[in-house]
Parts: sequence; structure tokens; C-alpha cells
Amino acid sequence: MSRKMKLVAALLAVMMLVGVLAGCKANTPANTVSGQQITGSTTELSGDWGNAWWTNNAADNDVRSLMNGYGTVVVNQTGEYFFDPTVVAEHSDSTDADGNKTFTMKINKGLKYNDGKEITAKDYVAYMLLAYSPIIKDMGGKVTPSQVYGAAAYQAGEATELAGVRLLGDLEFSVTINADFLPYFYDITYAGVSPLPMQMWLPEGVDVKDDGNGAYFTGLDADKAKETVEKARYLSEKRVCSGPYQLESFDQSSLQAVLTVNPNYAGNFEGQKASIAKVIYVKVITETEFDQLSTGQVDVLQTLSDGEEIDKALDLEAKGGFKTANYLRAGYGKLMFQCDFGPTQFIGVRHAIAYLLDRNDFATTFTGGYGSVVHGPYGLAMWMYEKGEEELNAKLNTYTYSLDSAIKELEEAGFTLNEKGEPYAGEGPRYKKVTAEEAGDYAHNVTLDDGTILMPCIIEWSSSENNPVSELLAVKLANTEATKSAGVVINQHVMTFTELLNYMYRDSSQGDQYAVPTYGMYNLATNFSPVYDMSYSWTSDPELVAQGYNTNFLFDDKLDKLSMDMVYGVESGDNDTYLKLWLEYIERWNELLPEVPLYSNDYHDVYADKFDHYDVSSYWSSIDQLPYMTAKAEK
Repeated sequence: MSRKMKLVAALLAVMMLVGVLAGCKANTPANTVSGQQITGSTTELSGDWGNAWWTNNAADNDVRSLMNGYGTVVVNQTGEYFFDPTVVAEHSDSTDADGNKTFTMKINKGLKYNDGKEITAKDYVAYMLLAYSPIIKDMGGKVTPSQVYGAAAYQAGEATELAGVRLLGDLEFSVTINADFLPYFYDITYAGVSPLPMQMWLPEGVDVKDDGNGAYFTGLDADKAKETVEKARYLSEKRVCSGPYQLESFDQSSLQAVLTVNPNYAGNFEGQKASIAKVIYVKVITETEFDQLSTGQVDVLQTLSDGEEIDKALDLEAKGGFKTANYLRAGYGKLMFQCDFGPTQFIGVRHAIAYLLDRNDFATTFTGGYGSVVHGPYGLAMWMYEKGEEELNAKLNTYTYSLDSAIKELEEAGFTLNEKGEPYAGEGPRYKKVTAEEAGDYAHNVTLDDGTILMPCIIEWSSSENNPVSELLAVKLANTEATKSAGVVINQHVMTFTELLNYMYRDSSQGDQYAVPTYGMYNLATNFSPVYDMSYSWTSDPELVAQGYNTNFLFDDKLDKLSMDMVYGVESGDNDTYLKLWLEYIERWNELLPEVPLYSNDYHDVYADKFDHYDVSSYWSSIDQLPYMTAKAEK
């Protein structure tokens, strides 16, 4: 396999780790389980609990993280990965003559789901068998099989056995990684697997076996399995869970999830179990969230980034009854472009939009001084930024606000005409003569009598409702005189965040309308896990793109190669080589500008002071810390 085909190598491993939590020892006493915590989030729950195989918004991920546990590899508060001793009794690895690497793991006996069923090696093997199966792919799941030996053939339906996954005993199994995906900077994540409760995900009678050539399902009818998978994906009542909490209920209308302590949870890697009896996860509106907090309707607000919100949190703390925690963000807010249709397919238009927004002013206004501008896909908390800041500052284009620079970019990109094909004279949107391929089906195109196709610099912008970033962007970019003077029109379309994601992923499984390229620009944010692996983000493989990868639809061989090189071919622990390639990747990204970075924050959480052991960081949220927290008795 060529390096060009090395795409998405660690994505599944990272998804397998998503639901597994671990933390630094908080020395919490063994408490009676009592009390409750109400966590508020401005991101709405969709109720998709499907292991991030389909969607993965932040709110759903929080709830899944509390429900799903017992992953073989976990991450701690400082972003370090290791085998979880609560789960893994023994582990080893070996490399064969062809360079394929096998991780062998034996799990501890006695681990159970919340329904009392014992967890065995079959549950871990079943996770991989289902994740890589044609069933999940046919249902629109986004699981790439490249890294696991034999998984590509298995997913394509060319093999019934998954050669790289072996069931070796009641408690033992192994995973073999293709040599083409080694060495890998984050190679321990390849061994990260979570258990799949087969009693919930698969039809009755299905079993896992291995005759020596790889694991496989027995008694599996694909059509029946699709029904059970679809049901399990959204199932809330009597959901089978393996994490510190179990899902008691989910109210789609109020976007509220209620979780209670899982009585069968054996604890995290330190044996830590939850003390807070009930967790309620609710949707809050920015305008009223502090009223809800001060009146006890909400106990915790996470990851506050708006300066006004942070000031309110600090004021509450000063008055008493509340505390705050602050930490740098491993992520950034952004304007995201889709680069395969409409004006945003042209690099000059993307550059022009960056020049038309005073990002320093925007960041200062939005964060209230609790954050700053970044110039690439990184956050202030990341070790690569800390080590490479000086070089980044020297090499990256900061796209300093300039109407003249914006106009120059537009003119060089060919947007020099009006709607009649005459030279642009300063009124209305600029137009560009385009080929039929460039024109596509973009709704605003104009065709002249001689067949000439003109594309206007009209950008359709998808923004989520009740979003202060969207409101500020409307004021400081979309509706400014500078944008108008440049000959750019930005039309804002406000929708739910779930609908925004459907359009962004072009997810036809949620409706045919979403598959049609509609919006060239979105505003949202990205947080990074400790595994900074972008190898799937810029693939030009049509099959992978169809599965939902490369949502920017930017196809650049150099960026794609750099995204792979910085993780593949770099030995684990070789930070210097990784950093060198990461800096080259950021520089190329900054040139192509598939997104306009808006800010990276000094995040703040605010919480009722009845909770002790609230210890969070950029890689360790209050959701991760929940098993360590205790609640004081109500007076």
C-alpha cells in the first residue's frame, strides 16, 4: 500500500477511546452515593449514542463518555495514553516478518455491564466486527478499515472473517495492524478497543467465533442486524452501559438526558467510582444560562469562552456559592469553508474573507481578553504550539485586516466583472467568468446570451441559532461596509446545530436535501484530543469523501501528504520529528486557508461550590472528572 493510501489510520482507534475516562488521582474518599449534578450545555443533544460511527457532536459525546467504559487504552488528565489495569490483566505486542504488529490483550474477569451480563473477550472482538462490517458502512457509518489487517476486505464483503482480529479465549483477543500504518506516532491507540454489548446491538442468536483465520459472526442476518443497530443507536430506555453512569432517560423535546450511577461499574484505571448519584445533562440558552445557574436549575456550565460570560462567572464566584476553574483551550473557533463549489472553491475568496474580518478585534471582543487569535488549526494549550510558537509567528500569514488586500485577492482570483460581464464598477457583488465544471449547480450563477457563465461572490453561510459567535460575525463581517465595498455578499442562514452538521457532512441519511452542496461557509469550533492526527482530513479518495471525511472538500496533495507524514513514519516518542512536520503542515494549511481561525480561549467553567474535587484541563473535562467529584449534603 502506498503512503498516498494511508488515510484515517487512527480514527477508529480514537473513536474506540472516546467513551473511556481516566483521571489523576484526586484522593477522594469512599462516599455514599448521593446528590445530583445538573450540567448545562449550549450544544443540543441529538440522542445519537452510536459510538461516533455516524455523528459526534460535543453534547452527545459527553453523555456517551459517561455511559461507555472499559476501554483497553485510556488517557489521563495530562493527555498520556496507557493500558487500563482495571480492564487489562496482561498485554504484549509483537511484529512479524512482514512488519505487521499484533497487540495481544487479556482482560480481567468479572467486568460487567449495568444489566449484570459479564463482559468477555467476545464483546471487544464484536465491537471491531460490527464497526468494520458492511452493515455499518451500508448504514452511512464512517469507519475506515485500512489500519487493521484484513479489515478492508471484510468491510467490502470479500471475506466473512476479520483476519486481523483474533478471539484467543474467553478473556483474550488480539488486533493486528497493517505494516503500511507503522511506525505511527500514536501507536498505543491501535490497541484501544471498547466492549460492545451484543445483547443490545445484535439480533438474538448471533455469536462470535474464531477457527484460526480470524474472528467472525455466526447466525448474522444483515437485514435484521440493520434493524437492531438502528434501534441501538438511538435507544435510551434500558440502554446497556459499561461506564460510570447508565442512561435513565432522554427527552428529545427538552433535550435533556438523565443518568444514574451504574451499580456494576468496577471503576476507572485507579478503581475510581462515581459518588454523585444522578447527573442531568440539559440544553441551555446563552441568554438565560446564568439565570438558570444562579437559581439552581443548572449546577455546572462548561468551557465558557465568551468574555461577558466569563465576567459573569467571576462575579458569581466573588458573591459566593460558586467557584470557577480556568484552563487554556486545545482547540479554536473558526469559519469553515467548503471548497469544492461556489465562490469558496477559490483560494482568493477565502483569503479575502480573512482580510475582511479584523480577527484581533473579533477575538478581543468575543473572549473579553480571555483568549487570542491563532493562525492555524491549533489551540493555545497544545504542546506543539508552545514549542513552535516562535517559528509560527515568523512564517504564518496573519491576514491582518485590510480592505485593499481583500480586493486584491478577489481581483487576482478573477472576480473583476459585474452581472453583465462588464468590468466591475463598485456596485453589488463581483462576478467571475467560470467554466462549466467550476460553475456546477451553484444557484446564483448567471449565464449570458453567448453562453458565458458568471459566478457572483455571494456566499451562503450556515450558522447555528442562539450563538453569540454568529451574532458577532454578522456585525463584524457579513454586514459591514467593508464587505459590501469589496463586492462580497454573505447571506446568513440560522438553523439548529444538528441541521448545520447535516449540511456540513452532506448526510443524505438524514434527508436528501443535505446531500446537495448548499453552504460555502459555517461557523463552529474544534477541540483536539491528545491524538493530533489529521491524516483523514484531506483525503481525495472518493470513497472516503463519500463516507464523510474531508468535510472541507479541499483536495491538495501536499497538504494531504504532510497530514500523513507527521504521524506515519514517526516513531512514538520522537517529538522533534513530529514537531518539524507539524509546523510544515500548519504553514501549508495557513496558505490554503480552508478555515479562518477566529480565536483560541482561556476556557472557564463555573460550578456550584457544593461540589468538591473539581479538577479540569483542556484534555480533561468536568465530564471526565465526574467519577472523582463529591457533592456536599444540602443544608
